[in-house]
Amino acid sequence: MLEAIIKFIGEAVWGPPMLGLFLFTGLLFTVKSGFFQFRGAGTWISQTIISALKAKNRRSGDGISEFQTLCSALAACIGTGNIVGVATAIYSGGPGAVFWMWASAALGMMTAYAENVLGIKYRTKNALGEWCGGAMIYMQRGLGFRRTAKVFSVFCVAASLATGNMTQANSVSDALKSSFGISPVLSGAVCSLLAAFVIFGGVKRIASVSEKTVPLMSAVFLGLSFAVLFVCRDNLIPAVRMIFSEAFTPRSLMGFGTFKAMRYGVARGVFSNEAGLGSTAIIHCETDTDSPERQGMWGILEVFIDTIFMCTVTALVILCSGAFVPGNGVDAAALSAAAYSAVFPAFGGRLLSLLTAVFAFASLVGWSVYGKKCFGYLTDYRYPKLYTFIYIVLIFAGCAMKPTLMWNAADILNGFMALPNLISLILLSRQVTIPEAPYMPRQSRRPQCRNCSPRC
Repeated sequence: MLEAIIKFIGEAVWGPPMLGLFLFTGLLFTVKSGFFQFRGAGTWISQTIISALKAKNRRSGDGISEFQTLCSALAACIGTGNIVGVATAIYSGGPGAVFWMWASAALGMMTAYAENVLGIKYRTKNALGEWCGGAMIYMQRGLGFRRTAKVFSVFCVAASLATGNMTQANSVSDALKSSFGISPVLSGAVCSLLAAFVIFGGVKRIASVSEKTVPLMSAVFLGLSFAVLFVCRDNLIPAVRMIFSEAFTPRSLMGFGTFKAMRYGVARGVFSNEAGLGSTAIIHCETDTDSPERQGMWGILEVFIDTIFMCTVTALVILCSGAFVPGNGVDAAALSAAAYSAVFPAFGGRLLSLLTAVFAFASLVGWSVYGKKCFGYLTDYRYPKLYTFIYIVLIFAGCAMKPTLMWNAADILNGFMALPNLISLILLSRQVTIPEAPYMPRQSRRPQCRNCSPRC
């Protein structure tokens, strides 16, 4: 009964109005920027990942470096959304859901850009002397919507405990139990202890751990995935063709329609990259930077890596391996493992389970930053360790919960977070400055008269 109610609410929250609001917001900033995520690709790539590889983004103050910020944000994003989430989208919405995941991510790149720009512009120091920014701050300081900011913070705390904590913890225990026979109680105990060690160390320890683990686990996952795609390379073109054909079919032979594909594609894309939720801007505001525009570009890169690249790889593995057959009895939770096991039966499923557990744990740790900041905002930072204690305790509950129930609850909470944030982004759209390509600091882009001083 409870599952049916939650599913009904989820369908209502992610109806046409919410889907339209997500796509409209992304389209608004895409048009406003002159399609910067496409025309300025060279700019945001050079100002982010290439700059980081050249060691230009070292930490210089009390915050964390831009590359550490990216890894921390990706730690929260790259998790079950990239493995189980993609499988759930295909299972529930058909192969066409992948196209709508791409569409929402392409527009969401500029939504993430806008969130980061506003986050840096309006961030402030809290009572503990820490940087505090994100959706709740630009709602309050940019619009004067303090009540709306508190409502957002309540939903963010709830989402962090459910989406970021219990859903990820359940993925850890389920992956370890299915492939290695480890009991959920043991998984919960170990996960709680490791999480406590990292989280109680603060955002700097979280960033340091993320900087080391995210690139490594991503490389292992991509290596396994590309090996599967190489073996199944003959199915690659048919899989891509299926994605496009199913995306616009009113009612396909597989039983999926355009709206269903759109609903699950957008929802799972948002769950994966979080563009539009207002959450990742919270961790981006911890960085040492004086350039809102450059930090916005890190948001573009984050969505690109998480959804356009990582989720696409997972989707192609599922479709190329032949694991997805509607009505064959393989549920969403087991679909990804079945895809890798179909090609590498000896170790594919077990290795993916291990990666799922590591990804989920990284997301669990990353999401703690979002919830802690919003909890502090609601309590005026008077109980800095209370939220962390609650967060650690709830890991046990997450290990024992039913996965389907938690995924539906996660969709609902994501929608409740997104609504006030997307409206605020639209109202503050004039405050979102767009960089030129090639990128130059703001002071050097000021137009000058030929015969006048630079101050003219």
